[in-house]
Amino acid sequence: MIPFLVCFFAGVGAGLGTGFAGMSAAAVVSPMLITFLHMPAYEAVGVALASDVLASAVSSYTYSKHKNLDIRNGLTMMFAVLVFTLVGSWAASLAPNQTMGSFSVFMTLLLGIKFIVKPVTTPKEAMSAVSPRKRLVQSILCGAVVGLICGFIGAGGGMMMLLLLTSVLGYELKTAVGTSVFIMTFTALTGALSHFAIGGLPDPWILILCAASTLLWARIAARFANKASPIVLNRAVGAVLVTLGVAILTVNLLG
Repeated sequence: MIPFLVCFFAGVGAGLGTGFAGMSAAAVVSPMLITFLHMPAYEAVGVALASDVLASAVSSYTYSKHKNLDIRNGLTMMFAVLVFTLVGSWAASLAPNQTMGSFSVFMTLLLGIKFIVKPVTTPKEAMSAVSPRKRLVQSILCGAVVGLICGFIGAGGGMMMLLLLTSVLGYELKTAVGTSVFIMTFTALTGALSHFAIGGLPDPWILILCAASTLLWARIAARFANKASPIVLNRAVGAVLVTLGVAILTVNLLG
């Protein structure tokens, strides 16, 4: 019964974070599996990434149906993220004592407060004012930044991507989240496959329960997000991120 409850509530947090804000499920699922089920960290991350794939894919599809997804620049950014993640990983190997495990939690709390205090109210029409060439360059640069951070510290990619899309590239919030989860579908798939190839498959029931719960709540959150007004969505995203940030911090302290 305990494994079921842990997986269910991990999926609730991860799904809401993914569907509302493009947050990686790994930030929620991994610490809960490690703390409450004593699962090895590498195995827990594999389960989280596999859950992320399905949750991000269904969220991406929902945002796409409502025309809140920039596929062209999303693909460009995804390529840059994947390439520079390798560069960041190489840089991290040169600085083995550098630990920034709290970065993801910090970014989650920071963004949550930002969306509550200073909502993103950019209209979708304003996005078309940027030339395709400039947007292409911005996508490559932002993807490079996110990739370097992901590779170097191993966390915070989803939150960093959302921050850059809304604050630097000037994306409207729904399009920013839709593009973020689109990119995360492929980055999480790459990570999950590599984890399973190296460490083997995890407990199938834990994997199924986490993936199913995350998928369900991501679907619910994405449908609500695409129908909500900008102000309501900003407040909902802010509330979810702050709550998850505090919850993750608490779980880390318990661990």
